[in-house]
Amino acid sequence: MDGRRRAAYTVIILFGIVSLFGDIIYEGARSVAGPYLYILGAGALAVGVVAGLGEFLGYALRLVSGYLADTTRHYWAITFIGYGMLAAVPLLALAGSWEGAALLLILERVGKGIRVPARDAILANATATVGRGWGFAVHEALDQVGAIIGPLIFAAIFLVEGDYRGGFALLAIPFVLMILALLVARRRAPEPASLEAGGPTIQGTALPGSLLPYGVFTALTMAGFAAFPVIAYHFTVTGTVSGAEIPFFYAVAMGVDAVAALAIGRAYDRFGLVTLLSVPLLAIGIPFLAFGTSYALALAAVLLWGAAMGAQETILRAAVADYTHISKRGTAYGIFNTIYGAAWFVGSAVIGWAYTVAVPLVVGFLVVMQVGALPAFAWMRRGFAAPAG
Repeated sequence: MDGRRRAAYTVIILFGIVSLFGDIIYEGARSVAGPYLYILGAGALAVGVVAGLGEFLGYALRLVSGYLADTTRHYWAITFIGYGMLAAVPLLALAGSWEGAALLLILERVGKGIRVPARDAILANATATVGRGWGFAVHEALDQVGAIIGPLIFAAIFLVEGDYRGGFALLAIPFVLMILALLVARRRAPEPASLEAGGPTIQGTALPGSLLPYGVFTALTMAGFAAFPVIAYHFTVTGTVSGAEIPFFYAVAMGVDAVAALAIGRAYDRFGLVTLLSVPLLAIGIPFLAFGTSYALALAAVLLWGAAMGAQETILRAAVADYTHISKRGTAYGIFNTIYGAAWFVGSAVIGWAYTVAVPLVVGFLVVMQVGALPAFAWMRRGFAAPAG
């Protein structure tokens, strides 16, 4: 068991390093995506649709890639293809229009959609022996180190050059380092399924029907969760936060994400599904703080946004692994993430439209979605049986 735990931690940490470099690339880009599109001429509706469409495709494609991963068992090959598409981000330095930049931003999200189910299936194997909540939390914390560095790169570049293009060009360096780290991870764990001790949690090969209420809960919480580019767009339009500070705000959110992930991951291993309530309870306060004109409240909104992201990225993934058979895990992650992304897309599009009408309409929509997630949680909890072991 000690040897298996050491091997599991090796895989988790190596993937964390891969994600660290990956997050330097794409979280750096996401931190300024709203303002960058605005500078290139995009309006509020366009920013909302681009943000939502990118997230939707990035999650909808997981339905296909997860199924292919389970069917072909080529988890590593699919992971490499997805990470390779991060090359789209440095190319943003060459974008001459908001439409071209939007296409590259969406392409980056497509790459994530391809890689994530296969990557999470590998991580699910590794986390079985160290605690699913904790294992995914460690990966998320390392991931967020990169998410902090990426926005800070853009903050520094903007202060020096007054433009974001140099930051995009600089991201070619972490891209090369990310691919090298992924090669090392592949070499150390060519057969990650061997790390999972004690057999699968769920018997048989069918996906559990209790994933239906889980999907409803996820859909409501994500429809009511504003994507950061939309929040950053509001900061830019109102002048609440300066262009140079927006990447710094995003870096702060990512730091909170890392700390929250570790705490909530431990809580999940100890208390189980009840910890999922933290997702809507954290998110419900964000719109009241984010869509005003107060600098202090904007900072508070970013702190809450980061904590909510930490919960989503850790315990939502851990629960899928705990309640799904090992042979269907890629497919389950694909279904879960398709629901996640579709809801975020619809929510972002509604927010973008509502913003053009009245800001209070944005706040009302977000709050209603999070309140609706509470009865969905009660339904979900009744549907899930306690996991074996």
